[in-house]
Amino acid sequence: MSRRPAFVLVLLLAVGACDSSAPPDRVPSGTWGGVGAGLLVSDQEAHVHIDCTKGDIAGPIPLDAEGRFDVAGTHNVDAYPVDRGILHPARFAGRLVGRSLTLSVRLTDTGESLGPAVVVFGREPQLGPCPICRR
Repeated sequence: MSRRPAFVLVLLLAVGACDSSAPPDRVPSGTWGGVGAGLLVSDQEAHVHIDCTKGDIAGPIPLDAEGRFDVAGTHNVDAYPVDRGILHPARFAGRLVGRSLTLSVRLTDTGESLGPAVVVFGREPQLGPCPICRR
């Protein structure tokens, strides 16, 4: 009989460790889409579109305990209709809540800001006349 309470405790701890409601530690890989915005995430990188601009983040996008992130990358604000290839250093910041992610971009050399844009996991980006870069 004395083993039963210990077994129940171990079982409860194991179930708690597998709780699927725990927030992820990084933005999940996949396609995130919204009106005028897209985010393509892989384990190695992320590619961002806000309107007719495009940016890149090297590596995964880590999240804090509240689902927030703030990471460095590069962004091209002159990508459409003629891509001049000018990359600006940028900060990508936002917050993940459930399957919805709010994203803003700030160019660190000019101070220009884009967003916030809202993208949803599993939705296709809706960029109007602007092309989405598939990798």
